[in-house]
Amino acid sequence: VTLKMSSKLISIGFGQIRGHLGRKWRPAVLRCGYFTKRKFSVDSVKVVDVSPRDGLQNEKKIISADVKIGLINQLAAAGVPVVEATSFVSAKWIPQMADSADVLGGIDRVQGVRYPVLLFNMKGFQLAVDAGATEIAVGTAASELFSKKNMNCSIEESFVRLSGILEAAKTADIPVRGYVSCVMGCPYEGNIQVSKVAEVASKLFELGCYEISLGDTIGVGTPGKVREMVREVSSHVPIHNIAVHFHDTYGQALSNILAAVEAGVRTADSSVAGLGGCPYAKGASGNVATEDLVYMLHGLGVRTGINLGKLIETGSYICSALGKETQSKVARVLTA
Repeated sequence: VTLKMSSKLISIGFGQIRGHLGRKWRPAVLRCGYFTKRKFSVDSVKVVDVSPRDGLQNEKKIISADVKIGLINQLAAAGVPVVEATSFVSAKWIPQMADSADVLGGIDRVQGVRYPVLLFNMKGFQLAVDAGATEIAVGTAASELFSKKNMNCSIEESFVRLSGILEAAKTADIPVRGYVSCVMGCPYEGNIQVSKVAEVASKLFELGCYEISLGDTIGVGTPGKVREMVREVSSHVPIHNIAVHFHDTYGQALSNILAAVEAGVRTADSSVAGLGGCPYAKGASGNVATEDLVYMLHGLGVRTGINLGKLIETGSYICSALGKETQSKVARVLTA
């Protein structure tokens, strides 16, 4: 059935479809399952939006601090519980993040919302603390070659660097989130063994990271391998301390997140409007869109605490600033 929707369609909710869709169409649409809450054993999933950092870091157009602050504030107002605000890294390598202190200092902090910032060394840690960071994120990789090309050190050497940061964060009572890159594959090494992913994730957890986000940096993962990875990692790290971060290079991100959630994971990273990717991995542009993730989760009856309408508005806001179209399929439909 083809349904012609007006461009004035403002919001779609379960059992409530507005615009020119009309009451006579609602039962048919609901029977098709597009907006029906299906029975699912998962009560809620925490969504971490990384667009202010991971979404913008590789954009060639430099966005002002005010626009970045507006993006973060709007994400929080939409109900996103964790917003990765910025990163304290070398402006020479990531010029988009040169205003990190201004951004972090300018946001309107919402009670209950967490604002982690990414960093890789003690200099970045000190700058973040001076700027008022209350949570940080650090990262390493499950691939030796990726680690050397991305961080100019081996995996083991990265742990030596990170141990000092984790110790300083513990002293300052600052929680630390950990990232593991290339968990599904590497642009230089190819396939990555799940045992290596588990080893690296376990080490980060032992060092003191409260949560380990497993990142499919080049987006090559599929649901079967995701389930295998989660089983292996969760034998070393408690399942409630595991998050997932999937790029949508091959269109597998939502399927992979669903597989992870079914395996027990309750935290997923995403980026509003599908912004971003990895500047060091060829062809890996495109985080999974937060709008698409929220739409899927709500369709399964899983709570996120996020207002989809406000989220779509936020995506439109940052895309307008960038001069580009949203990569969210849900946003494209609901704003057509």
